[in-house]
Amino acid sequence: MFPNGTLFTAEQTWPLLALMCGWVALSIWLEQKFKWASKLSGAILALIGALLMVNLKIIPTNAPVFDDFVWGIAVPLAIPMLLIKCNLKKMWKDTGRFLVIFLLGSVGTMVGAVLAFLLLRGTNLENLIASAATMTGSYIGGGVNFSALAATYMAGTTTIGSLTVADNLLMALYFFLLLAIPAQRLFVRAYSHPHMDEVQAGLDKNVLEKEKTRAAAFWGRKEISIKDIAINVALSAAIVMTSKLLAGWIGGLIPNDSFVLSLLKSLLGSQYIWITTLAILVATFGSHQVDKVSGSQEIGTYLIYLFFFVIGVPASIGALLQDAPLLLVLTGVMVLVNMLFSFGFGKLFNFSLEEIILASNANIGGPTTAAAMAISQGWTKLIGPSMLIGTFGYAIGTYLGVIIYNILSAM
Repeated sequence: MFPNGTLFTAEQTWPLLALMCGWVALSIWLEQKFKWASKLSGAILALIGALLMVNLKIIPTNAPVFDDFVWGIAVPLAIPMLLIKCNLKKMWKDTGRFLVIFLLGSVGTMVGAVLAFLLLRGTNLENLIASAATMTGSYIGGGVNFSALAATYMAGTTTIGSLTVADNLLMALYFFLLLAIPAQRLFVRAYSHPHMDEVQAGLDKNVLEKEKTRAAAFWGRKEISIKDIAINVALSAAIVMTSKLLAGWIGGLIPNDSFVLSLLKSLLGSQYIWITTLAILVATFGSHQVDKVSGSQEIGTYLIYLFFFVIGVPASIGALLQDAPLLLVLTGVMVLVNMLFSFGFGKLFNFSLEEIILASNANIGGPTTAAAMAISQGWTKLIGPSMLIGTFGYAIGTYLGVIIYNILSAM
């Protein structure tokens, strides 16, 4: 249909950049304007746009603007921005027991990854180990960990787009299930639910205005100065530069002679591990200075939206039809085991129903979806802690994903 195969070629950087940024802007606007789009999320809309453009032959499946700019610059910059508020000392003080049930769910995610691998390793599913490791990071942290692990193990493969589609479909179904649980008598009878009782008694105020979507309420307008933008970008760039130097230097010193050394090489030779580590150190020991800077979450999240567009680019409809069913099994097993661990140990250790639901949500979806669910249900006292434990998932997700990759590679 088009002389060059697609309407825009890989060399047409500015048209491709305009299409990508324009569609991401539209996705964010839709997410904050309409409830149906808010339920889908802007990230999924960004991905859908890329899928449509690729399969309608509007854009190519790879281009320098996608590979060099988004994968090479935007994603590494986004990670420290999203972790820069992850103060470990404050997190433990503010979350207490809530963090425990989150960590138990994280163990469930890891166990689920191993079980899914054992179930699927006899199939022809490509990049099975990399997919299990990537989803381990994602289902403990979120998109920031998905991007780090996907960039490490699957950059440029069609599996990334297929895995994202399967992940988002499964994740959406699970969120609907979590939203329905508080209305089920079986769960209400089995678990304590003090926050639901407070809402029913009218003690909480619903922080979500009726005319707004959850996304609009969460991402409300905040003060930000040009100094904030300058500091965020400069600090993130410095962390990424230092991380690349450390990863190259230390990774080169470690031989690859055994499982333990291979694990150490994968951990200490990964720029994303060092980006995560240095960002957390800055957030924890430089919290007084970091807390004065606004905009890191907004800028980082926008860059992750660009990432979601780009990971939809390599995914053709044929690849989705071939791989998505097995990838749905992979993600489904991991989510199911996470749920069993969360609700099973939550009952054993007497966690409230609200804590269990939000902790599992923070595992599978990340801090923003957990906070949005707390907002939507009127559980105002759990909004902050939900954000904190989800952010802690960002901090540990990449580490645990790398560990799972090496464990599965040795099996």
